Amino acid sequence: MGEKAILCGYYGKGNGGDEALLATLLQMLPNDVQPIVLSGNPQETYGRYGVESCDRNSAFALWEACRKADYLIWGGGSLMQDVTSWASPVYYGGVMGFAQQQGLKAIAWGQGIGPLKRPFTQWLTRKVLEGCTAVSVRDRASADLVQQWGITPVLAPDPVWALAAEPWGRTWPRPTVAITLRPHATLTPQRLQALIAALEILQRETAAHLLLVPFHQGEDLPLAEAIAPQLKGPVEIIQEPDPIKLKGLFQQVDLAIGMRLHSLIMAVSEGCRAVALSYDPKVSQLMATVGLPGWEMAQLPADGGAIAAVFGATLAGAGIGEEAIAQFKTEAQWHRDLLHLAMQ
Repeated sequence: MGEKAILCGYYGKGNGGDEALLATLLQMLPNDVQPIVLSGNPQETYGRYGVESCDRNSAFALWEACRKADYLIWGGGSLMQDVTSWASPVYYGGVMGFAQQQGLKAIAWGQGIGPLKRPFTQWLTRKVLEGCTAVSVRDRASADLVQQWGITPVLAPDPVWALAAEPWGRTWPRPTVAITLRPHATLTPQRLQALIAALEILQRETAAHLLLVPFHQGEDLPLAEAIAPQLKGPVEIIQEPDPIKLKGLFQQVDLAIGMRLHSLIMAVSEGCRAVALSYDPKVSQLMATVGLPGWEMAQLPADGGAIAAVFGATLAGAGIGEEAIAQFKTEAQWHRDLLHLAMQ
């Protein structure tokens, strides 16, 4: 029959990055381990991936899953951070702690730990990580934090670097430019207008075909729908809920302009040039690690022409080398190696 593993993350909530982490985790699981996904939309998760799924908000469903499972895996992402909400670490820490009490082996996989501002969330995170069989993290800051607690993690690039993509079914006039923006306090109306002006200049100079690619339907789609009518050149809104196909989209794109971390990782890993607009330390870390051009949102030029110049130079440039991309993909597989070792 094989062993079973509960997969716990921000799944079934309409976020393309978290769905990409789930898809990667499912690809990396040992073949003889059956997943049970805690999801905000169990029917959708079952329909997309063909795996057992249950309601992430049901204590009874979690208890039932723990009764028949051998492992609990924290899926990747910034689950344990209290900047956006203290509720996130309480939920994920509570699930992990309960599973450990029920005797399940616990694995923290592909994690971005922190920021943790509150003493309680720091204590909770340390406590549940100390009870884990294995821990892997996706950035140096997370590794440094857990090492202070006496925990030795595997440090490797975000797992989505290694996600096997499905080729996109259609092409567009080249060059094609994909834009992924999200609502955020740092994306002020003035900065948004500067970005729109820069995209108009880029289109005039390069005849670029623009794709607005919302990664979160609830948050990003209304923003894309507000931007599209303001652009005079050819523009489309692309909605793709399947992360394997979404990653394949970037095989047909020449330049990606992104705020969302996983839009940039997907783009670069598929050989697409990219410009980052950082609203979060995790995006800034990616910029530094990969050498991506771009700005902290607070430093974005007010002049659309200055922004367009960087867009145009990146589009015409060489991008990240194939050897560097291959290295990131290879190292991202260390998250897979950790799973297979911990689940032997």
